[in-house]
Amino acid sequence: MNENNELKKFNTMKKYLSFLLIAVLGFITLSCVERIDNDQDNDTYAVTYDLKNLNFTYNAANGYHISRTFNNPLFGTDVVLIYRQNGTTNNGGPVWQLIPRTLYLPQGELDYDFDFTVNDIMIYAGGDYDISTTPEYLNNQTFRVVIIPASGKNANVDFEDYDSVIKFYNIDDSKVINL
Repeated sequence: MNENNELKKFNTMKKYLSFLLIAVLGFITLSCVERIDNDQDNDTYAVTYDLKNLNFTYNAANGYHISRTFNNPLFGTDVVLIYRQNGTTNNGGPVWQLIPRTLYLPQGELDYDFDFTVNDIMIYAGGDYDISTTPEYLNNQTFRVVIIPASGKNANVDFEDYDSVIKFYNIDDSKVINL
């Protein structure tokens, strides 16, 4: 009789242990899903585009500018960051600077700025002097466009540092798309 009671207790314990294990796994799963879904921007994944060796064009309406249209419209919750290549490292890697940016040159101040819509971007160059006298800042320019979800806009990441942005958003920048 004692052996029968022990067997019942053991079977009951197995049932409780099974339920406890399922509950713990369920909690862990929900915790992970909550962290992922807390993004609140399920329609955006980070992506990068290159604009290589471009020349600014001039017209009276926009001044010096470069414009590009996205292949697919952005979502209204997307944020655009644009970096200008400002040289290379000793091993040949690009050095990126976030724009807007003001360069202080002997001739005066040269500014790079941009705006974007869900369909396109426009990068501007302007200054407090005749910037056509410094063509090295208008010709053969390379820019990197990074699209990130708006929910990450207030993230603990240094947006000035391209490498920090790439790391934070897990962007594989070996798969940059030409725009």
